[in-house]
Amino acid sequence: RAGGAAMEPERECRVLSIQSHVVRGYVGNKAATFPLQVLGFEVDTVNSVQFSNHTGYAHWKGQVLNSDELHELYDGLKLNNVNQYDYVLTGYTRDTSFLAMVVDIVQELKQQNSNLVYVCDPVMGDKWNGEGSMYVPKDLLPVYRDKVVPVADIITPNQFEAELLTGRKIHTEKEALEVMDMLHAMGPETVVITSSDLQAPLGNDYLIALGSHRKTNADGTKMTQRIRVESPKVDAVFVGTGDLFAAMLLAWTHKHPNNLKVACEKTVSAMQHVLQRTIKSAKAQAGEGNKPNSAQLELRMVQSKKDIENPEIIVKATVL
Repeated sequence: RAGGAAMEPERECRVLSIQSHVVRGYVGNKAATFPLQVLGFEVDTVNSVQFSNHTGYAHWKGQVLNSDELHELYDGLKLNNVNQYDYVLTGYTRDTSFLAMVVDIVQELKQQNSNLVYVCDPVMGDKWNGEGSMYVPKDLLPVYRDKVVPVADIITPNQFEAELLTGRKIHTEKEALEVMDMLHAMGPETVVITSSDLQAPLGNDYLIALGSHRKTNADGTKMTQRIRVESPKVDAVFVGTGDLFAAMLLAWTHKHPNNLKVACEKTVSAMQHVLQRTIKSAKAQAGEGNKPNSAQLELRMVQSKKDIENPEIIVKATVL
């Protein structure tokens, strides 16, 4: 996407990120903006909610942006002719009309820039002890499946969300690859299943993520690169990790457009650095033998600036 002579500075790359905002802590836009800026992107943020903190705390207060208000903000950008974007990034949403409005905006932006890449984390639910459950209203599933995923270019579901979108259960790696093929057929050329309950070859202390990048060659033939990433499990419940993951994946796929292996290695390695630093700090704050609380487990984002900018590769991907 950055063309021209070697001396020419890289064209500025602008991201429209429509996500939650919290006053305290790191989820949604607070987890996505800093890493993208550190990696050289201009980030324009629409805050879909403004809360005091994430909802995992005992208390939270705040406001929610509705679809009309989202449209009004977008209208303001349009009137000033500053609605040109290279990327759109979205995450957690609870409202179907808001999600439908996002799709309208993405489609309009794609009409202006056919190279626009929409990175979507289809946040719907997760598995606990093998049992999946949705933590957004059920009526979001058909909107994601029928409207959002078809206009997305990169999606980052977890295993449960990939199963919901395709209506297929995953028990083996082979089934996971078939599900990723089904997701490609729905639209996105890059699919990353960010976490799964598949058995990792390295053992139970590792978590498997899978990626698939399908590109269409000039002659119309399709090439698919598939990878497996095994990363060490970290024993704690973090919030905002999916938002951070999607933002860094956006950045690294931009820098390595035809190498999902390297993009995922950098993303997952940076992720590990952030999580290790966070857990170490949280344990120190909580004190010996105490369980860290939500405030202590907030991602150590600022402290991880160097790791985000230039991650030492500590997790390797396997090409399948």
